[in-house]
Amino acid sequence: MRSSRLKLTLIFLLLSIAIAAAIVLSADSTRNRNVYKLAARDAVLLSEVARGLIEAAAPRGGSLLESDSTTGGFILAPSIQRQLATLPDYLIVVGTDSTIYFASAPVGRLNDTDWNNIYTGLTKVEDGGPAGVMRLSVGTVVFVGARINDPTTGLIRVIAGSRTEPEATPRELLTVLYVVIPLMIVLAVTVFWFVTSGVFQRIERVRADVAAISDGKSLHRRLSNEGASEELDSLITTLNSMIARLETSFLSLRRFTADASHELKTPLAVIRADIERAMHEKTTDLDRQIALEESLQEVRRMSDLVDGLLTLARSDEKQIEIVKEPVNLTALTHEVYETALILGEAAGVNVQLSFITDVTVVGDHDRLRQLFLNLVTNAIKYTPAGGRVDIGLGVHASTATFAVRDTGIGISASDLPHVFDRFWRADRVRTRGSERTGAGLGLAISQWIAQAHSGSLTVSSRLGKGSLFTVILPLNFTES
Repeated sequence: MRSSRLKLTLIFLLLSIAIAAAIVLSADSTRNRNVYKLAARDAVLLSEVARGLIEAAAPRGGSLLESDSTTGGFILAPSIQRQLATLPDYLIVVGTDSTIYFASAPVGRLNDTDWNNIYTGLTKVEDGGPAGVMRLSVGTVVFVGARINDPTTGLIRVIAGSRTEPEATPRELLTVLYVVIPLMIVLAVTVFWFVTSGVFQRIERVRADVAAISDGKSLHRRLSNEGASEELDSLITTLNSMIARLETSFLSLRRFTADASHELKTPLAVIRADIERAMHEKTTDLDRQIALEESLQEVRRMSDLVDGLLTLARSDEKQIEIVKEPVNLTALTHEVYETALILGEAAGVNVQLSFITDVTVVGDHDRLRQLFLNLVTNAIKYTPAGGRVDIGLGVHASTATFAVRDTGIGISASDLPHVFDRFWRADRVRTRGSERTGAGLGLAISQWIAQAHSGSLTVSSRLGKGSLFTVILPLNFTES
């Protein structure tokens, strides 16, 4: 936890520094742009003043230039040069052929390198706009240009430049940059560290509580969400739901292990006793035959138990394929009813087919037959002699309903939630001599078959008043 907290704090620190640096660079860039704007404005003003002086000093209809007897070329009229010499900063008058007719004193004091840079850059100067920034030995100079029409030589351009003067950083700004911003970063990181401390401490408590519960002996405990944030509360709720499911699974596993051990222990003990009796030298052939028959009966019972467990295990792993084909439930119900008549006659129970409708569903014929027979057999098994079992088949808009009602011993309200648990039986009989033999897997398998057909199996019952089991199947189902 401390490592994650430290990493988050470092990330927050780096982000804070990056934001502060961006603010400082933005402020510095803004100041530089303002300095260049001021220099450009001064240069434009200087070029306009120079152009005004030149145009005002020019003779009406005459040329701004005069012949130079020394060079044989042209120079700017001396009267105009004297007026331009009074202007500050950098001023150059140049012709279209890049001939320089006038250069102010500040330009004359530049070294050869600066002169070459300016001369090269003169062609890039745009009239009426900034020529760009030139880095000279005397500093940074912004040049602009203005044009004048001369009757003799044609176009003459005035190039004016203003040197930028770096502004001194105000003390208030230095205080903000080097004192206030670092203090704010330190304060923000400190607050972040302590705020995350509470969050990570709560997460650590949740982790410790989960570790204490995960031993398998404390699954009844739940995590407390008192004072938790919305996100942490959602996490704790999810963990509590998971722990509740684990508790249910562990309890079911323990009960299943105990019940399975009990169901296997009894027949094994019987088989062992019968084998020992059959092997005894004083046992008669008749008793030996009886012992072997009893052993065979117990082996069959264990085989049924193992088959049921394998079916449920494979269903849990979704390894059993449900065949989807048209199944005539009417014919299947008649078949089950005929079997129920035989079982009922042997048990002294009256079996009736109360109602039946012609209906066909899509499903697995063998599994549906197993489902119906399990319910009918169960009803007859738990109905005393002289009782009654009613079977019915109905159809609704999109579902078919198979119902089995009996007048048997019924199920108490406290036992109803466990009806479909594995190894559960209504009378809780676990002895070999019980009239109602069985491993208690039939209803669990029946519920799986119904759910595998996208249907449901429900029960309603009252102790001593009988039970009603209802299977609802869709006429068409898509296997999940």
